[in-house]
Amino acid sequence: MTVLDEIIVGVREDLAERERAVPAARLAEQVAGAPAPRDPMPAFTAPGVSVLAEVKRASPSRGDLAQIADPAALAARYAAGGAAAISVLTERRRFRGSLDDLVSVRAAVEVPVLRKDFIVTDYQLIEARAAGADLALLIVAALDDAQLRDLHATAVELGLTPLVEVHDEAEIERAVAVGARLVGVNNRNLKTLAVDPATFARLAPLVPEGVCRVNESGITGPADVAASRAAGADVVLVGEALVTGDDPAAAVQAMIDAGR
Repeated sequence: MTVLDEIIVGVREDLAERERAVPAARLAEQVAGAPAPRDPMPAFTAPGVSVLAEVKRASPSRGDLAQIADPAALAARYAAGGAAAISVLTERRRFRGSLDDLVSVRAAVEVPVLRKDFIVTDYQLIEARAAGADLALLIVAALDDAQLRDLHATAVELGLTPLVEVHDEAEIERAVAVGARLVGVNNRNLKTLAVDPATFARLAPLVPEGVCRVNESGITGPADVAASRAAGADVVLVGEALVTGDDPAAAVQAMIDAGR
């Protein structure tokens, strides 16, 4: 069993508990009364490289990263530095996140918010929308073709912008086949957790023109953002480098400057 498989087993167990506690119909009622989602694409496709800044307490590869007692305050600092959107880890076991983190971040910032999790059912998308998310992560490696197609369609129907994550050439083909407008190339192999910073540069040319490209994992500072731009990135997703730094707002601003 790969690391990704193990994570999804835990995700499904936690999901079953939430489904018993909060029926999908109740979530749907919340969605019906929620404000319209924010569209991240104008900012993501603007000149330069946009920063998608992440609220991330821990990771399977490095364990605990930061306490982050106040996710909303951290997100506000990211936004003050110019982040185009905020990513919030909501997976509990490996990343120490929760939907409550997303709710608090949504209340604190005006920029779009991504639910970053291992989404395998429609229920999680409805949860995301009810909690105030504007985007939702869909990991191609975690889904078969039918699941990817159906979840992508459901996300769009709910008004969410799917960030479709790929790791190799075959996964790019699958992402394009479902009509993904926003494709994230993850330099981290989720089956082994190894990071190859060259992955984005190798795969980005295979993402069709007109599809927004996100470089994920291994972005440690402005130099990596400049290299990402040269390789064709429109957006960089940055977590560990920001949550472990001293000044998140300044760090985001420096990355934006490097991407211009």
